[in-house]
Amino acid sequence: MQLKIMPKKKHFSAGRVPLILFLCQMISALDVPLDSKLLGDLVQPPTITQQSPKDYIIDPRENIVIQCEAKGKPPPSFSWTRNGTHFDIDKDPLVTMKPGSGTLVINIMSEGKAETYEGVYQCTARNERGAAISNNIVVRPSRSPLWTKERLESIILHNGQSLVLPCRPPIGLPPAIIFWMDNSFQRLPQSERVSQGLNGDLYFSNVLPEDTREDYICYARFNHTQTIQQKQPISLKVISAKPGKERPPTFLTPQGTESRKEELRGNVLSLECIAEGLPTPIIYWIKEDGTLPVNRTFYQNFKKTLQITQVSEADSGNYQCIAKNTLGAVHHTISVTVKAAPYWISAPQNLVLSPGENGTLICRANGNPKPRIGWLTNGVPVEIAPDDPSRKIDGDTIIFSNVQERSSAVYQCNASNEYGYLLANAFVNVLAEPPRILTSANILYQVIANRPALLDCAFFGSPLPTIEWFKGTKGSALHEDIYVLHDNGTLEIPVAQKDSTGTYTCVARNKLGMAKNEVHLEIKDPTRIIKQPEYAVVQRGSKVSFECKVKHDDTLIPTIMWLKDNGELPNDERFSVDKDHLVVTDVSDDDGGMYTCAANTTLDSVSASAVLRVVAPTPTPAPIYDVPNPPFDLELTNQLDKGVQLSWTPGDDNNSPITKFIIEYEDAMHEAGIWHHQTEVSGTQTTAQLTLSPYVNYSFRVMAENSIGRSVPSEASEQYLTKAAEPDQNPTAVEGLGTEPDNLVITWKPLNGFESNGPGLQYKVSWRQKDGDDEWTSVVVANVSKYIVSGTPTFVPYLIKVQALNDVGFAPEPAAVMGHSGEDLPMVAPGNVRVNVVNSTLAEVHWDPVPLKSVRGHLQGYRIYYWKAQSSSKRNRRHIEKKILTFQGNKTHGMLPGLQPYSHYVLNVRVVNGKGEGPASTDRGFHTPEGVPSAPSSLKIVNPTLDSLTLEWDPPSHPNGVLTEYTLRYQPINSTHELGPLVDLKIPANKTRWTLNHLNFSTRYKFYFYAQTSVGSGSQITEEAITTVDEAMASRQVDIATQGWFIGLMCAVALLILILLIVCFIRRNKGGKYPVKEKEDAHADPEIQPMKEDDGTFGEYSDAEDHKPLKKGSRTPSDRTVKKEDSDDSLVDYGEGVNGQFNEDGSFIGQYSGKKEKEPAEGNESSEAPSPVNAMNSFV
Repeated sequence: MQLKIMPKKKHFSAGRVPLILFLCQMISALDVPLDSKLLGDLVQPPTITQQSPKDYIIDPRENIVIQCEAKGKPPPSFSWTRNGTHFDIDKDPLVTMKPGSGTLVINIMSEGKAETYEGVYQCTARNERGAAISNNIVVRPSRSPLWTKERLESIILHNGQSLVLPCRPPIGLPPAIIFWMDNSFQRLPQSERVSQGLNGDLYFSNVLPEDTREDYICYARFNHTQTIQQKQPISLKVISAKPGKERPPTFLTPQGTESRKEELRGNVLSLECIAEGLPTPIIYWIKEDGTLPVNRTFYQNFKKTLQITQVSEADSGNYQCIAKNTLGAVHHTISVTVKAAPYWISAPQNLVLSPGENGTLICRANGNPKPRIGWLTNGVPVEIAPDDPSRKIDGDTIIFSNVQERSSAVYQCNASNEYGYLLANAFVNVLAEPPRILTSANILYQVIANRPALLDCAFFGSPLPTIEWFKGTKGSALHEDIYVLHDNGTLEIPVAQKDSTGTYTCVARNKLGMAKNEVHLEIKDPTRIIKQPEYAVVQRGSKVSFECKVKHDDTLIPTIMWLKDNGELPNDERFSVDKDHLVVTDVSDDDGGMYTCAANTTLDSVSASAVLRVVAPTPTPAPIYDVPNPPFDLELTNQLDKGVQLSWTPGDDNNSPITKFIIEYEDAMHEAGIWHHQTEVSGTQTTAQLTLSPYVNYSFRVMAENSIGRSVPSEASEQYLTKAAEPDQNPTAVEGLGTEPDNLVITWKPLNGFESNGPGLQYKVSWRQKDGDDEWTSVVVANVSKYIVSGTPTFVPYLIKVQALNDVGFAPEPAAVMGHSGEDLPMVAPGNVRVNVVNSTLAEVHWDPVPLKSVRGHLQGYRIYYWKAQSSSKRNRRHIEKKILTFQGNKTHGMLPGLQPYSHYVLNVRVVNGKGEGPASTDRGFHTPEGVPSAPSSLKIVNPTLDSLTLEWDPPSHPNGVLTEYTLRYQPINSTHELGPLVDLKIPANKTRWTLNHLNFSTRYKFYFYAQTSVGSGSQITEEAITTVDEAMASRQVDIATQGWFIGLMCAVALLILILLIVCFIRRNKGGKYPVKEKEDAHADPEIQPMKEDDGTFGEYSDAEDHKPLKKGSRTPSDRTVKKEDSDDSLVDYGEGVNGQFNEDGSFIGQYSGKKEKEPAEGNESSEAPSPVNAMNSFV
């Protein structure tokens, strides 16, 4: 059994941070406790607790005290050696030993000299369990000798020459501190030109006339004796002739180009270079084979001295000093070797063993050169000490096995080299003791809620007891996640809650017995300030009140204290504290500052502060209202790993109170120059506790806002780099989709720099088949957003996880998402394809679904390819246009709309997945029944005569069946646009030309023409034409037209018509009617085809505009041919996406993928503007 010096912790909750503070009731694991009430019967070997330093310089004017204190059970006795032999203090009346101690007191104040007692002393503390020894204490009296008398002659130099004023102080103990002063005890000024060296000499790189003086005095101060010795003054006279000749630098010290320096590890390495020259040289330092340590390098004496603290072997090497001025440079290399006196790697630790146990003493030290390790037993070299069969020495280790009570002893380890030595005592104490609880019983611990609770259980036993804690009278040992058991027996509740209240029992057990102790824990409510003092701006001479309401645990009595600027309130009757308020009357400018309300109980304390700003009384000029001035004096305090407190001073509110402060931050590491919103606080606050993210280089700025607006941002605060931590989140948008049949592409949205929480952001990508028993396969990748897994089976579900990690650790375990490896084309075509023709334009298709395993991917639906079958002659001339409809999901039927009546179609069905289409089913053909035809392709009027017109036409482009006949309807239109009687005429289907006779001359006719099948009538096409004028009539008209009176009449009529048109135009724009319009409205289309019930389609009808042959804008082509125009309304397209969609019942909701030919426009007019002759006829 071995008690260890550093208490380790048994953690029952992952990620616990070790305690930094030692527990107050902790018992040293090295010692047997010496509480006489509890352990009065236990024995312990001696332990040296206090001793004088190894190199002990004494003041010869005082008594000599050589310390040696030790503890042990029974109390040890003491003896001394001097210069290696026994020092019998009883024979020297000036030497006494303190009672119960080994400390020597040598009385030299009354008689005797200190030099008589110089020597090497060593103390031994001994009891029945062993003997401990002290270091060798070298006792020497301090010395402060006088300067030897010397005659110093005056020094005379020319302007610009160099000079060294020697000091050469007497050798004292310890060495003196040197400084130069004048007769008035004023220090002489030093600079880059004039400075004191490490040896005490005063160096002048070049002298100037103002250096002339007669009192250059070197002083040596001996601190140990508090004396100062003075050298004879030195006189210097500088002849102030013309300035000296400029020269390059040379070194005054050290001499030459190279020198050596040796220093011990842990000391301060001081290197010096002082140069002379004109102008004054500047000194630079470099390390030839490396860089100077950043945090341990300092420059003294205007950079003439380089100092490196805590020097180590790594600081050995060549250091170069460079002296430079405008005329040149000079170098000097100092070779530094760092040696080391012995220092501990592992000092031996005390052992408390029970009989039969094993243990080891380890003594490991290092140094340069390597130290020698020697062992002593009770102060005697182990080689000549009595033999112990339980002991075996192996270099720097002593191994003990099956120890017995006689094995108890004190061992000394001595590590030494030419630069010093180390001596450590460590005892082996063999005891057999049952457990003992050293903590008092029934201690009451009171802890504030949500804070740590530490319940002590100091114990002792040999063998070392095991400790268990129990709560209440029943229950198992406490080992849940909320407890931490320390090796010294203390139970820690990291976050104590109200339900933590109760009685706790500590039980210590070893093979010799058991002991227990009860303690009690009470959890108190925290003290809170529920009403904080608020920022106030008051005018000079007025009154201000700060309120501070505190809520606390009923069993705790708080004390409320008010502070001003973190100090006591002024002792002024204007300040009064009344319960929850601080009142200041007759406020003055000095009252401005920060006022703090501090509430303290025996267990906790809280505080809140507010700033009082005192302003002048209302100024005479009218106030200027503006946005606030920006805050200033930003300061970061209470810097934690994930939080910091930001404080600021508000700027002038410009006569509009500040309502809030807006705090923004910049991340200089990841998004330099971009400011983000952090938080907002009340306009009365001047501090804010900010929650921060790890590994972010924060800068903050503050803006103030009032009713006028927002201020410009403040100056940025100092930067604050938070410590790195493991990521607290994982990538999002994790997906697994294969791009090839044999791979799985895992993608994710990476974390940004702000979310990384530390350097070295990477991702752990894990995957396994969802339906298998395979273990997770993982790989760590760089900061990317994709990883491809190759060699996967086709379209297999996988579970996927992507976890973020950085140099600190891993993010929380991510949730698994499901993905699939790559798809391949489907293998099987749908079977049993059946077609049901619904009507002439619609068919319903049915098929059997394919097996899901054959899809080899995500089933997206089924796709129907269909096209009109053509004769071999047409097929050669024109590419077959195939149309496509897609039906999503696992459908087994679909509708084909927009079919051409009276046609033969062929179709096949294919299954579709994410990769593409599978093989096509066997082609299936079907016929559509007859429908109504489209309008005739064209209609033109040729060969007009006095009483006849000839009509020519082209058959419908889509007959949609067998044409049975054509129907022609026509009627005359008189000069007032009134329609005459309608004539109906049937024409055989094989005709494409027809002549109408017995018509009126010079008369306009309107024609309505359409084709018919057995199903019904198709769309109509219209046209207008005029029969020719009689030649005799035309001749008369020409004769009349040449008469002057007729021309005048026509002009008058034309003017009248123009006036009427203008009036009608105005009335029409205002919503009125005019006679021509009323007449037009009186005539409706002679035939409006009703809805046909047999096929569910609408009959064609003509717009009312068809009855207005003279409507403005109507024109007839020059060849009097009317072409079928495309309709503005396209067919309703079907399908999904590009191809179309259906509802589940097969109803159409999408678009038709094929392009449908346009039907002729309804009511197309082809009218000709009236010729001048027709205009004349209208007046006849």
